[in-house]
Amino acid sequence: MLYERLVVKNDESIESSLSRQVMEPESRYYGGTVDPGTGIAWVNHTSGTPSEMCNWGTALVNPDSAYYRNEALLQRLRLAAEFVLRAQHDDGSISPGWTNYHSPPDTAFVVVGYSQLYELLERAQWAPLQPVLDSMKRFLERALPALVTGGCHTPNHRWVLCAALGWLHRLLGSEDAVRRAGEWLAEGMDITPDGEWTERSNGIYSAVSDIMLIYAARLLGRPELLEPVRLNLRMMVYLVHPSGEIVTDYSGRQDLGHFHDLSPYYLPYAMLALEDRDPLLAGMAELAGAALDGPGVASVNVLVRMLLEPELRGPFGAAEGDAAAVVPTRYEKVLNGEFLRGGYLREMEGAGHHGRIFHSRLHTDFGAPVARIRDGGTSVTLMTETPSFFALRHGAARLLAVQLSSYFSPGYVPMQEMALAGGGGYRLSAEQRKGYYGPVRGEQLPASAGSKISPWYLLPHHARELTHEQVFRVGVEARSAEEGSVWTLHLSADEPQDVMTQLSFVFGGEGELVSGERLEAGPDRWLWSGGTLRYECGGDWIELEGGELAHLSKSVRDANLPSGCTVVSINLMTPLDKRITIRLSPNASGGLAEQLAQ
Repeated sequence: MLYERLVVKNDESIESSLSRQVMEPESRYYGGTVDPGTGIAWVNHTSGTPSEMCNWGTALVNPDSAYYRNEALLQRLRLAAEFVLRAQHDDGSISPGWTNYHSPPDTAFVVVGYSQLYELLERAQWAPLQPVLDSMKRFLERALPALVTGGCHTPNHRWVLCAALGWLHRLLGSEDAVRRAGEWLAEGMDITPDGEWTERSNGIYSAVSDIMLIYAARLLGRPELLEPVRLNLRMMVYLVHPSGEIVTDYSGRQDLGHFHDLSPYYLPYAMLALEDRDPLLAGMAELAGAALDGPGVASVNVLVRMLLEPELRGPFGAAEGDAAAVVPTRYEKVLNGEFLRGGYLREMEGAGHHGRIFHSRLHTDFGAPVARIRDGGTSVTLMTETPSFFALRHGAARLLAVQLSSYFSPGYVPMQEMALAGGGGYRLSAEQRKGYYGPVRGEQLPASAGSKISPWYLLPHHARELTHEQVFRVGVEARSAEEGSVWTLHLSADEPQDVMTQLSFVFGGEGELVSGERLEAGPDRWLWSGGTLRYECGGDWIELEGGELAHLSKSVRDANLPSGCTVVSINLMTPLDKRITIRLSPNASGGLAEQLAQ
């Protein structure tokens, strides 16, 4: 059972975390727990002291833990709470140390975790906990001004702030917190009808938005906030590979191309499975629970919530192991295919920011179409507005990305549009423009142009006339055949002529190449000139046909290929009319749902 497994995992982690607590009174970090990655004790919700406090606190008040009411652990918790209070800035904020300073959103993450732990410890009605509770409540009181006045960087931060403000309203009775949360919520939900959040971050920030809006809905009496969460959770059903790996190939954040699993989604799925009595959400909760290897970070500590809400331990209306019966493993799904993204982009000029935004980004890839095809142990993604346009998992064999780059506008050529092709398959297209700019007209020149020194950056470059503009259009048609065991990628581009291009295939570093005519282009980098290329891993394989070496460049400037992977590239010259055939081994190894069903 998940709950019992998490209790054991948490108990096992405590000895290690206690060994990292700074116990020298003269140290500025006295009472804090050292982050192994930096060697510093931080106050943050991920690798910082509040997360360890959640682990210790659940053990202290849980009769099922070996540390239940352990006096020595209680004293360590008291020291940690005092450290967190000392590390809080005078303005009530905290600084996680490696990225944001005096940060309201990072403070909000901690407040969300701290508030839940405070509620759990208070419910225990164990008098020796009072010094800990006093320090924690003082932290929350001091954080309130920072959260009712502070701003954020990213779209998901708004919902984290709303959740934290909801908790401060609940614990401190602050009406200012409710007012401020209302100001953030008045901006509206940044989600497409198919359930895609702005940041397209399936591995990290989609789950953050989901859980924070669930908290906000409960604490602020706003049940309508659960509707976008439902959209995203239903979308995520189609964004999990057979192994349980989340699709991160098109993320707009730091999870891009990195391995993430469903574990951050456990609480959102479990909470709404109970709320809605929905078997699909229950099945996804079971899959997410199977991926959990510990309680989690402070803001989403699963054990804290299980102790506060025992019904979250599951099962959710079905016997454990039934997930395979309700979660689809065979489908073809286009996400955002009917989203009117172009209309929203055309409205951007009227927003008044002129495309300039500081300390963040506009995320104009919001709502870009993605196609997902799953057939048991084979999983395919076609995507737009990202360096890769095609990715494939086949059992243990991983083709992480297929990326097109060129010297036209040096770097990757992201696909911008996707449509269904006649007779099946998908058509993707991209257009890049590049031109030259004439002299600034005399009447528009600044005074500095006539002086002894005329800096380039003082000239009105926006007033220059565009000349000799060139347009580079690329199309890709992707089709499957033989019941999905063969894929064909057909690339086309006519003009300009003689554009050096490169098509790169990024394979997981855990497998090996066993055939194909190749020239070494660097560590784990190859130029593929011909022959059948085969990549093997764990008994599964992917074969490619269509190697070519039309030029000798080893890479394209500003197209930085990932490390830790095996990369094979073919070199092409425009005009392009190129076909790549991808063949898959029979009987790919099964996925997570199939394993649970056995």
